[in-house]
Amino acid sequence: MSPAPKRPRKVEHESERKGAWAYLAAWDVHRAKLFARCEAKSGIAPFDRLVAQVMHQEPSRPARRVCWIMDKGSSQRGQRSVQRLQSRYSNVHGIHGPVHASWLNPSEISFSIIQRKVLPPNDFPNLEAVADRLHGFERRYEAIARPFEWKFTRADLAKLLHRLDRPSGDVSALAAY
Repeated sequence: MSPAPKRPRKVEHESERKGAWAYLAAWDVHRAKLFARCEAKSGIAPFDRLVAQVMHQEPSRPARRVCWIMDKGSSQRGQRSVQRLQSRYSNVHGIHGPVHASWLNPSEISFSIIQRKVLPPNDFPNLEAVADRLHGFERRYEAIARPFEWKFTRADLAKLLHRLDRPSGDVSALAAY
């Protein structure tokens, strides 16, 4: 039975799993463009295909420098992953975000939106339907997304650190941020 006002969705305790995608994405912060792909599984080869998808297009291909901010996934972990990317693309600079800081990564933010808003109720008839829903999200996201402009400067960081050095009873230190 479908959900309705004051009537929750009923879910069977036995469900049939019809497969899963590894959904990989990169976000161009300057153009608010989402690059994404559905892959049968994750790993180095699927990640490298995502990188190629981005790096073979304008403006990445001719750019003097393209920064890839990566998480600690197995295909992106460590200096070897950076060296692997730089051996293929001389203009790539791989940067690993801090552990447990996925909230800093715009791609991870889009994954959170997808998990909460795009995939539920998760009753797809097949994997193609999942891919269609994901690609529909990508088109919608690009239509409404705006380029990311980082406004937190080094001076702002210095001010924040100075405020945090105040005695621990002063909670106003974070009020501006």
